[in-house]
Amino acid sequence: MSPSDFADHGEFAPLADGLGDPADPGNRPARLAVGVVGTGRVGPALGAALQLAGHRVVAASGVSAASRRRAEALLPGVRIVTPPQVLAAADLVLLTVPDDALADLVAGLAATGTVRPGQLLVHTSGAHGVAVLEPATRAGALPLALHPAMTFTGTSVDLARLAGCPFGVTAPEELRPVAEALVVEMGGEPEWVPEDVRPRYHTALAHGANHLVTLVAQAMELLRAAGVAEPGRMLGPLLGAALDNSLRSGDAALTGPVARGDAGTVRRHLAQLSTVSPDIPAAYRAMARATAQRALAHGTIDEASAAALLDVLNEETQ
Repeated sequence: MSPSDFADHGEFAPLADGLGDPADPGNRPARLAVGVVGTGRVGPALGAALQLAGHRVVAASGVSAASRRRAEALLPGVRIVTPPQVLAAADLVLLTVPDDALADLVAGLAATGTVRPGQLLVHTSGAHGVAVLEPATRAGALPLALHPAMTFTGTSVDLARLAGCPFGVTAPEELRPVAEALVVEMGGEPEWVPEDVRPRYHTALAHGANHLVTLVAQAMELLRAAGVAEPGRMLGPLLGAALDNSLRSGDAALTGPVARGDAGTVRRHLAQLSTVSPDIPAAYRAMARATAQRALAHGTIDEASAAALLDVLNEETQ
């Protein structure tokens, strides 16, 4: 599509000039009929956020009983219909399905002929840019990738958490103001992510957030084994401070035995881990090796200390 193709859709033309501030109420999308395809944890929350901004959710699709309950809770009174029926009813369609299901869904919807020229088609996958929407774009849809960098519960709690939430935004340049305006209306803050680095962007978020959950769960398991009745209360202040320090200072926030080069303490840790769980020692070794390498690069420890640490970490794997 050329820039003029986007501008031809009159209701979006005021936003397509690339000059406006998306936070300006006079420079926001017209009130839209919104559809939600996929009522997991994300779709109903974003649909509800758009309703609070003045848009109207007219239809949604969901298969499982849990997804239907989420839709009823967050989008009360909205019709639950098939995905093609959602597209037929909506000006803006949220595709909120798992990453690996998105391409087949888009191809299937394009094949039904229900995609309309000028229809905004928005997916929320962090792993994909707008290329995955190509079958629908060929049919005239206006493609947007808006990924909220947040974990969702599927409850009304998510609406409050959207305030100030960063969104990874990828779109054709002509639609960038529209994408950013929609994010602002949902309470978020747009962060532009070019198409070619979208996979790297998603890898960073998944590595940080998903593996953090595993790390915390393992630490709680160890504390329970040590007799701590409420591991969460003990870890909360420590992990909160560590997260805040690392976000502010990066590698300068490294602390603990690895960052000090205390190889003997690390050896004792490994001995304890082997008595609690068969899975945690490997994770500890992997993170300790990475921490030692970063501490060495940052100058927190010297090469001799790093070598001693790596010797200990390799002892039980040889």
